[in-house]
Amino acid sequence: MNEEKEALDSYLENHYIHRSNWLRAAVLGANDGILSTASIAIGVAAASDFREPVILATLAGLVAGALSMAAGEYVSVSSQTDVEQADIEREKKELEDMPELELLRLAEIYENRGLKKETALTVAKELTANDALGAHVRDELGINEISQAKPLQAAFASGAAFTLGGLLPFLVVLFTPLKSMEFALYGYAVFFLIVLGALAARAGGSSILKAVLRITFWGTIAMGLTALTGSLFNVTVG
Repeated sequence: MNEEKEALDSYLENHYIHRSNWLRAAVLGANDGILSTASIAIGVAAASDFREPVILATLAGLVAGALSMAAGEYVSVSSQTDVEQADIEREKKELEDMPELELLRLAEIYENRGLKKETALTVAKELTANDALGAHVRDELGINEISQAKPLQAAFASGAAFTLGGLLPFLVVLFTPLKSMEFALYGYAVFFLIVLGALAARAGGSSILKAVLRITFWGTIAMGLTALTGSLFNVTVG
């Protein structure tokens, strides 16, 4: 019995879907932190002959970006939570008003998934007797513990990840010679993105190469367009 339990625990540990919510928010935050901060720094560095404006713009972008990322994530995920709660309340009312119809609807779901009609009805009856609302929330609405929105978790993961990601190019701005700052920022940012893509893929159990190529490709485009914008205006900031 213990061996079977250990085997099941080991099997479950090899799946990564339970990490999807916080991993998505963290990767999005870190990626945005690296890209936004580096792009701002590159754009200002391309139009400035002094380090101070670049530092000020980069720091302002880092702070504003982290707060905006956390607030935006909280608001968007909270909206998702509101929709989920409203659907759960509607489902609860339907179970009170028409339990027989809801039972048949649940049985139909299981039948469509491959169970025989009699088996589907038996399963639906047993799950309804155990936890009717939980069965409908999970199998009819598609809301479960893994997919359920968590606003505070998402906001914290995004804000913290943005800050950590943005600090990396900010350090480059502080210590890199001004003359080569644009190229250094680009090179380091690409390196940071590669590391981020590899870590995210490893944490999620997906293809490292695919993640690295995707994140560096779009990152390069973003930074290139920002540098081009700064150069085209040809304004000396000082």
